[in-house]
Amino acid sequence: MQVVYHLGAHCTDEDRLLKCLLKNKGDLAEQGIVVAGPGRYRTLLREALLQLRGKPAPQDMQDMILDAVLDTDGADRLVFSNASFISGPANVLDQHMIYSKAGEKTDWLTKVFPDHGCEFHLALCNPALFIPQLFVLSKEKDFNGFLAGVNPMTLRWSDTVHRIRAANPNSKLTVWCNEDTPLIWPEVLAAISGHAAGMQLKGTYDFLASLMTARGITRMGRYLASHPPQTDAQRRRVIAAFMDKFAIPEALEEELDQPGWTAEVIDQLTALYDEDTRRIEQMEGVTFITP
Repeated sequence: MQVVYHLGAHCTDEDRLLKCLLKNKGDLAEQGIVVAGPGRYRTLLREALLQLRGKPAPQDMQDMILDAVLDTDGADRLVFSNASFISGPANVLDQHMIYSKAGEKTDWLTKVFPDHGCEFHLALCNPALFIPQLFVLSKEKDFNGFLAGVNPMTLRWSDTVHRIRAANPNSKLTVWCNEDTPLIWPEVLAAISGHAAGMQLKGTYDFLASLMTARGITRMGRYLASHPPQTDAQRRRVIAAFMDKFAIPEALEEELDQPGWTAEVIDQLTALYDEDTRRIEQMEGVTFITP
């Protein structure tokens, strides 16, 4: 069995990915792919991780978890999703890094089912947006207090990815940029679910529906039905064209009014992020989904 962990990150898909996969739970199960509801495992896995602390789970613990999440025997692929697998939102920037415990915690996750294969999936996010959104999610009152001396200009997702790879050299790691998600959503869903080629998941375009007008989504759906894309690149061009014409501005624009978060700071962070993602694309053992 292959155990799949979608790690978030925080402030990216807001469980849209999990909700879409759950809409297709029955069809995926026919292919041996189990997508469990979060209520079945999030608390259970958290307690198991705290109890094990990196030690391999005994067979009785593994059986207990599987009994809780599986409705049938013979699963080939088991999908878990939780943005807080590595850290709660208030601690993401501990030790002045993005997910400083990414290596340790992902290693712990592999020990829950030590005799099975394991893979990780992670969406990256521009720190210029990620940090302010994370501040809101953390429920902290003071932005500078939340940063606690962190210099945003020194934060690198490549360090996070490197820690995961170093701790789990035999586990597959797939990453993508959250900013690209509208264009690559079907590929992200396919990478995590592992469904058969050619399968069309119900609710695939629900994510786009939150970014485009109802008229735009309807017209795009009709166009795709009458002009089925032959390649992923063709589909992305269609989506990009409809997004350009029918996107809801408020859904794409984030108001950033934290102290010191000037246009110059945002531009600098974005440039550093672009450079960092290019570095990650070249990292050995990393599958990077791009438009």
